[in-house]
Amino acid sequence: MKVIAINGSPRKNWNTATLLEHALKGAESRGAETELVHLYDLDFKGCISCFTCKRIGGQSYGTCSMKDGLTPVLKKIEDADALILGSPIYLGDVTGEMRSFLERLFFQYLVYDKEHSVLFQKKIPSAFIYTMGVNEQQMEMMGYECIFNKMEMLLQRFFGYAESLYSFDTYQFDDYSKYVSTAFNAEEKAKRREEEFPKDCAKAFEMGVRFAEKASENQKL
Repeated sequence: MKVIAINGSPRKNWNTATLLEHALKGAESRGAETELVHLYDLDFKGCISCFTCKRIGGQSYGTCSMKDGLTPVLKKIEDADALILGSPIYLGDVTGEMRSFLERLFFQYLVYDKEHSVLFQKKIPSAFIYTMGVNEQQMEMMGYECIFNKMEMLLQRFFGYAESLYSFDTYQFDDYSKYVSTAFNAEEKAKRREEEFPKDCAKAFEMGVRFAEKASENQKL
């Protein structure tokens, strides 16, 4: 049983990566083999709209034909039993690297067929973990939920099951005094980091547990 997590943050040891690591620890507690992939370590592009993955009788039908740093990752996802994605919110959306990854991941499985529009061959649990500097009220006011709900619908469409986890008002710097950051209250940020972020980590861990259990159940079907 394999659970793979994809980190769309350029930082390997900060909020998003930490939550993904806790999710994988939860899966490991139920016997899963896990792997964390950092997208910013890879050399790849987004979809180039070559349509090779949709060519009738083509060797790459249902599979992205591009060969780059993302190719082995897409293969690992195809073989995985659960998938957990994570990204910080930059300018109202996921990072550019995550967006390019999602183009490559989703489009290869999408075909313009009335009867079979998705080519992914099995049902696996999937999730998206988001980290952001805004609080819950600001998230609602800025319309982020529309973006997050659309992503959850896409994950559910392609993989069969999806859920989301939000981590609000995250800690951005080790030392707020070193950066232009008067819009934030450093003490309140530190307090939230101490009190609320561990709760988010616990939620991520529980997600990993659930996914490993769901994956195990799917293998028995």
